[in-house]
Amino acid sequence: MDLIDRAGGHFRESIATLQMVMDELSPAVAVAAERLVASLMNEGKILVCGNGGSAADAHHFTTMMLGHFEKERPGLAAIALSSDVPALTAVGNDYEFDLIFSKQVRALGHHNDLLLVISCTGNSANIIEAIYAAHERGMNVIALTGNDGGQVAEILAPEDLHLNVPVTRAARVQEVHLLLLHALCDAIDYMLLGGE
Repeated sequence: MDLIDRAGGHFRESIATLQMVMDELSPAVAVAAERLVASLMNEGKILVCGNGGSAADAHHFTTMMLGHFEKERPGLAAIALSSDVPALTAVGNDYEFDLIFSKQVRALGHHNDLLLVISCTGNSANIIEAIYAAHERGMNVIALTGNDGGQVAEILAPEDLHLNVPVTRAARVQEVHLLLLHALCDAIDYMLLGGE
């Protein structure tokens, strides 16, 4: 197999994955966007966390909330919990890495806030601890996961929302997660600003 065929295989696999999940996840995106807007309209904020590439996705999402997606609008309250490096390293050093997000959720989170977690496996201990902390604070959770949803799927409350990409290849999961985040931003802007 030459490199052109190999690259084309990524395109074909990505397209097939997107087509597979489109009908199932589109309604979930609509519900998630409604919940995010409801939180923001009730003076809540969106706390977002993930590890590695999912942390980068969390930053990308909060950047689009604070700045803009495709239309100009006032900034929306969103915080990427992986952005405060001194806090992350202090909690990781003084306590344990599993608590780097949950301690922030307990300190910053309130009832009208919403926690958005991003995890390809759904098994990251610090994501699981963040969900427990959000539930303690009376917050709802929106989870973006892959594979079978892992432990995250098992601990979500009935009022939480789970957007799962049921494939095992992390690259495909991350590609769909990025599209889901863009679809959420678009839906939020549409609800707040109207238009086409």
